[in-house]
Amino acid sequence: MITLYGTPISGNAYKARLLLSLLGLEFEETVINLRTGENRTGSFLALNPRGQVPVLTDGEVTVWDSQAILVYLARRYGEAWLPVEPAAMAEVMQWLALAENELLFGLARARAAKVFGRDFDLASCQAYGHAGLKVLEQRLAEHPWLAAGKPTIADVACMPYAALSYMGDIPLDDYPAVRAWIDRVRALPGFIAMEGIRGRAAARATGVA
Repeated sequence: MITLYGTPISGNAYKARLLLSLLGLEFEETVINLRTGENRTGSFLALNPRGQVPVLTDGEVTVWDSQAILVYLARRYGEAWLPVEPAAMAEVMQWLALAENELLFGLARARAAKVFGRDFDLASCQAYGHAGLKVLEQRLAEHPWLAAGKPTIADVACMPYAALSYMGDIPLDDYPAVRAWIDRVRALPGFIAMEGIRGRAAARATGVA
C-alpha cells in the first residue's frame, strides 16, 4: 500500500498527490499538522530526518522530497513520465532544477509570505519568481510540454507553484503560454485539484485559478 504524508496546503505534497492520481494509483494519505509540530515528532523524523513533507512509503520503500518522489513513482509505475533516453531524461532534470530553484524560492516563497506570513523578502521572491516564469514562457511559447514532447514529471514539478503564483501577487497576465500550459495539465486524465488550483472546468466556470 502506498501512503503519502503531506498537508493540503503544500504545493510540494500536491505534486506527489497529482502524479499518483495521473498514474491511477490507489494510495492512502496521512495529513501531517505542521502547526502543531507533527513533522518534528520522533515517528515522523524516522521517515524524514529533515522534518518536511511530503514523504511517500510504498511497502518497505520510503522516499522523501517531492522531486525524489516523482522520480520514484515514474520509474516504478509510469516510465513514460520519465524517459530513459539520456537527452530526454536530462531535459526533464533541467526543469526539476527550475522547480527547486526559481519556482520554489520565488513563486512558492512569495505565496508563503503573502498567505502564511512567512518571513521572506517578498519583493526578492517576486523578482525571482518572475525570472522563473520568463524561462517557462520562453519554452512553452514553442513547445506544448516542458520536455520530451509529452507530459512528464517536469510538468508535474513545475505546474503547481506556477498556478499558485497569484497568491504571491505574481499574476500570469504577461505569460500567456504558461497559462495555456496550465490548462493543458488541468485537462490530463486523472488530474486532481488542490486549494487554489481548480480543475479546468471549474476554473473556467468561476474565473478563479
